[in-house]
Amino acid sequence: MPQLRRSPSARLAWWVVLLAVLSGCAASPGRPEPVDDRPLVLTTFSVLADLAGTVAGGHVRVESITKVGAEIHGYEPTPSDLVRAQDADLILDNGLGLERWFERFLTAVDAPHVVLSDGVEPVDIRSGDYSGHANPHAWMSPLAAQIYVDNTVEALSGLVPDQAADFEANGQALKEDLADLLEAFRADVAGVGAPALVTCEGAFSYLARDAGLAEAFIWPVNADSEGTPRQIRDVIGFVEEHRVPTLFCESTVNASAQQQVALATGADLGGTLYVDSLSEADGPVPTFLDLIRYDLETIAEGIAR
Repeated sequence: MPQLRRSPSARLAWWVVLLAVLSGCAASPGRPEPVDDRPLVLTTFSVLADLAGTVAGGHVRVESITKVGAEIHGYEPTPSDLVRAQDADLILDNGLGLERWFERFLTAVDAPHVVLSDGVEPVDIRSGDYSGHANPHAWMSPLAAQIYVDNTVEALSGLVPDQAADFEANGQALKEDLADLLEAFRADVAGVGAPALVTCEGAFSYLARDAGLAEAFIWPVNADSEGTPRQIRDVIGFVEEHRVPTLFCESTVNASAQQQVALATGADLGGTLYVDSLSEADGPVPTFLDLIRYDLETIAEGIAR
């Protein structure tokens, strides 16, 4: 997937700021922070952090580099991100071109990293600037997510071998939950003649493959320019052809383009879907498993209307 490009002067400025922050990281006076001796595992976004935390079962610290609600594709690492990463024992990323900023981040961090999507059979993007590249949203598939779990178990077992049995047991339980959610979703949409899913971003291609859904979206990957007239016309045609009753949009994007499709076709705009970020603890998807469950139930309800 295309990488972010910066001028030499911009890159130099970024490194100057980073070095200044790193050199000024003396402990501030006051009450000392409690010491946590567990290994530190960083993930690139909150969804992976909760997945890894579920597998870890408290044996390691798991933290997300990006905050809840962040738009992950074009995230700009801050000097404080780099400072925190200096203490990391392991970094987990999604791969498949999702984290366009991550290669530059790694050049400043001396920690091993594992790509959680390794082993997933990719779905290629079919249109737009990213045509021919792998769709990066494989964790939204309950089947592909089980590969993420296996890779997490292996990574954590290498980091803390004494807890490998716990990691394996936690991972197996999570995979069983994911399999149950997919089975229920397939049953929910089985009675629909020709189920079709229409979203703002093309983040559900792997789920569509799992469940045999026809799929359309306005843009394939969140980008600076979203919802061109041609993209909107194409989706309107798909919705009319497939008689799609409900349209969806994701929590981290503007739904205005999808609202135009709904107005033109008479389709309903369904509940918000979550993809790149969990919600806050008191929101609808505070955990990875909650996110998958919530999205599948919301989609199934909309498709069946």
